[in-house]
Order: sequence, then structure tokens, then C-alpha cells
Amino acid sequence: MTPLLQVDGLTVVPRAAPGRCLVSDVSFTLQPGKTTCVVGESGSGKSLTALAVMGLLSRQLQRTRGSIRFQGQGLTTLDAEAMRRIRGRSIGMIFQEPMTSLNPVLTIGHQIGEPLSVHLGLRGRALQARIAGLLQQVGIPPERANSYPDELSGGQRQRVMIAMSIACEPAMLIADEPTTALDVTVQAQILRLLDELKTRMNMGMLFITHDFGVVADIADDVVVMFRGEVVEYGSVDQVLNRPQHPYTKALLACVPDADGKKPLLPIDYAWLEQQPATTAANLQHSMSEPA
Repeated sequence: MTPLLQVDGLTVVPRAAPGRCLVSDVSFTLQPGKTTCVVGESGSGKSLTALAVMGLLSRQLQRTRGSIRFQGQGLTTLDAEAMRRIRGRSIGMIFQEPMTSLNPVLTIGHQIGEPLSVHLGLRGRALQARIAGLLQQVGIPPERANSYPDELSGGQRQRVMIAMSIACEPAMLIADEPTTALDVTVQAQILRLLDELKTRMNMGMLFITHDFGVVADIADDVVVMFRGEVVEYGSVDQVLNRPQHPYTKALLACVPDADGKKPLLPIDYAWLEQQPATTAANLQHSMSEPA
């Protein structure tokens, strides 16, 4: 089966310091209808990888090598206009914080309707009916289409972002830590909604997270990133139950079991002591916290 997304050797560096790799030789695939989770601590290169796939790297960064293929088509050789036609239409993206992604002076109906107008040419009653249907799909009453983002709760704003991202029924959805700012109950609702939409639309999902609990719930395959590199890649069963890399084992040691206790895994403390102070401190703090 041809992968929906295939990333090979992706490398991203700052333009001002091309010798410093922020993402180094990253490779993985995503199959249609499946979920690949990219997991790691803050600063590991997860979001940069997603932004590179979308062609949304800032001007201060550049991809120096590697290929990105979507549905067999190379994305790295496309011009800006060609990428704009793919974003929203074929690849949707949910950003981490909806309040910074939504325009505060436009109604949510207007913002959900924009990709429908741009990519599908919908207007008038057909557009309004589609907006109402999308709001219903994500569990928001259609009459809230005239509301502004600051009139909604955090969970509702995230649902609006999901509605926008799936408006054109894309083949692939990138979700960049979409539940980080939400409480546990709302997080579970959002994850369940995304899984239902993925199944209904046979949509591939690239899900970025630092939470192995989320990974266990939704992943088919797992990419573990550390300091810009992929240190472990395999099926969710393989990565969670038979981890190979010391960093993966250390991350898993931070996850409480069903009884609220930290699982006892063979942590390589010699490896941990060789890592940057921030990484070692973060992991050691998490592993020593009471359950």
C-alpha cells in the first residue's frame, strides 16, 4: 500500500546557524485511515516536523535536505500557490492553542466557512448549511455560528478548530497537541471526537503529543523524537511494550499505571546523566514525583 505521507531524511536548520540541526534526518510514514503519533518532550522537533510537512516553516528556518511525499506527490518542490491549494483542502491542521489561531473579530461561522469558499466554491445557502452541519458534527449547536471565539469555552474553541480542519474532508489531518490546554474530561471528549471523524472519513492522522497516555489510546504507529532526531519508531505495541531506546524507557517511566503508580522499567541512568541538564532534570523530576 502506498503511504499517505512519507517523510524521508527531513532536516531543518536555522538560516543564521546552518550547522545547528533542529530536526535531523527524520523519516516515517503514515498510512490511510491510521494514526501515527509523534511523541517527545518540548523542543524535541515534533512541531517543526509538522510545520515542514505543511510548508509553514518560518523565514528564519530552512529545510536543507530530505523529501516529503503526500499521496505520492512530492511537496518540497511545489511553489507557494500549489501548497496553498493542498493546505485545508487535502491536509488539515489543528494547532495547539485555538485562541491564538482563531481571529477574535470574526464569527466562528465565518472562519469555518472560509476554506469551504476558497477550496470548494460554496456560497449562500449551501455554505450556511455546510457550516451548520460541521458544527453539529463537532457537538456545537448550529446557532452558535454567529458567536465570536471569546464567547466560547476552551473545549468549544478546540471543536471549532476541528470543524475548520475537516471542512473540506481532507485525506490527512495534523493535530499538534490539540488537548494540552484542556482538562481531562474535555480532553477525552476531543480525542474521542477525532477518532470518530478519522474512522468515518478514512482519514490519516499525524498526532503530535508529549503524553504517552494519549499515545496508548489512539496510536497505530509511534515516532519518538529526542533533540531533533527519531530515536525509536514502530507499532504502538512495540514501542509501549518493548521499548529499545533509553529515552523511550525514561518517558514511559513517567507514566502512572492504572493504580496511579509509576511502572518499574529498567532506566539507563548512565545514559540519563550524559544528557543536557534540562532533559535530565525534567525526566528525573517526573520519575521521582509521587503518583
